[in-house]
Amino acid sequence: MKKRVALSVLSLSLLLTTAVGCSGSTAPASSDTQPAAAGKNEEPIKLRFAWWGGQSRHDYTLKMIEMYEKRNPNVKILPEYAAFDDYWKKLVPQAAANDLPDVIQMSVAYISQYADRGQLEDLGPHMDKGSLDKSSISDSYLKVGQYNGKQYQITLGVNALAIVYDPQILKNAGASLPSNEWTWSDVEAMANKLKAGGKLLTASIDDRNFFNFYLRSQGQNLFSPDGSGLGYTDDKLFVDYYKRYQSIYNAGGLLTLDKLAQKKGTPEDDEMVLGNAAAAFTWSNLFVADSAASKRALEIAPPPGPNIGKGLFLQSSQGLSVIKNSKYKEEAIKFVNFMINDIEANKIMKGERGVPISSKVQEAIKPLLTPEEQKVVDYVAWAGKNTTSDNPIDPLGAVEVTKLLAELSQQILFKKTAQEDAAAKFRKEATAILAKNKK
Repeated sequence: MKKRVALSVLSLSLLLTTAVGCSGSTAPASSDTQPAAAGKNEEPIKLRFAWWGGQSRHDYTLKMIEMYEKRNPNVKILPEYAAFDDYWKKLVPQAAANDLPDVIQMSVAYISQYADRGQLEDLGPHMDKGSLDKSSISDSYLKVGQYNGKQYQITLGVNALAIVYDPQILKNAGASLPSNEWTWSDVEAMANKLKAGGKLLTASIDDRNFFNFYLRSQGQNLFSPDGSGLGYTDDKLFVDYYKRYQSIYNAGGLLTLDKLAQKKGTPEDDEMVLGNAAAAFTWSNLFVADSAASKRALEIAPPPGPNIGKGLFLQSSQGLSVIKNSKYKEEAIKFVNFMINDIEANKIMKGERGVPISSKVQEAIKPLLTPEEQKVVDYVAWAGKNTTSDNPIDPLGAVEVTKLLAELSQQILFKKTAQEDAAAKFRKEATAILAKNKK
């Protein structure tokens, strides 16, 4: 299924209970950078920075860029931004031409792909010498951007899978509200009541993330620990999940596939935001953007269980990577440090890209939170306390496997293949894709 932008806020002292401990830095870089005077003979620096997101993200990121440029008059940041799907489509030819932006917003799903092509800079040495300050960042947060022992990404924030919903739409339909103990059976009942009232349950349910959540809730995982195969052995899990999924689709609980293909993938274009659906199956950091775009009172809850705690995990909402062949690598690292650690810059961002990983930033922004941002903080803190295990970083080939899963999901919903046949095909083809990771 088409992904929504996997993109809200920060963590307060509650979230700190989920962290393991903070890494030291040999020479911490200050986050309170002062304006630097441009020398007459200093070469002008033009740094390309690419990200995905909705309009509100674009607007505040441009303000952060303006702040950086005022402090560094010799630097011009060239912004390149798009919606999630368009963003990755744009990066493909740039990567092929070895012409990627100096700094790119990076999803954990793509780290292995770009790192194995030798296109990402290892940020570890820059952390060791202090140009990228890790002194207020937990090791557990740094780990989410590591691949094959190297730091190819630093996360801008952490989040968790969530259900963002409009309580008024559900009440009008006579449906029960999501809770910390609801189940997939409750989801089906909710979809039926909403359909009777002329509303959708949601636009779509992302195959990759929510199927993995379902597997985790059953003690399994989408990928094996070493990334060389699937992480579950019983195809009945696939069959059961997609039979339930098809039941919700057939009942009219989801947007039809032809209409879904026309969606832009931004918060402003989401069916729940538009008032046509009761919920969005999404990531917690989108709650604030959805609330702002909808201009309605929304709430947030965990995905359905049973075994919600086993299914949940904290993940990098998105992070930053520096391109290995950047002409201005040191300036790129400096800009990344600004985005991660600068307090004044983060007062603009206010954790919209996920719960900030710097404890100093967390405390500095704490008094600035809106009620919507506070709800995300509380939810991520709850998720962090209730999750039982980490989710391993996606292995090489994960993007292809995700695409395969989405294609088979569509064939199931179009009734072109049975769940049992799709399960067998997924296992065969996904195993072949991942086999290259065998040591």
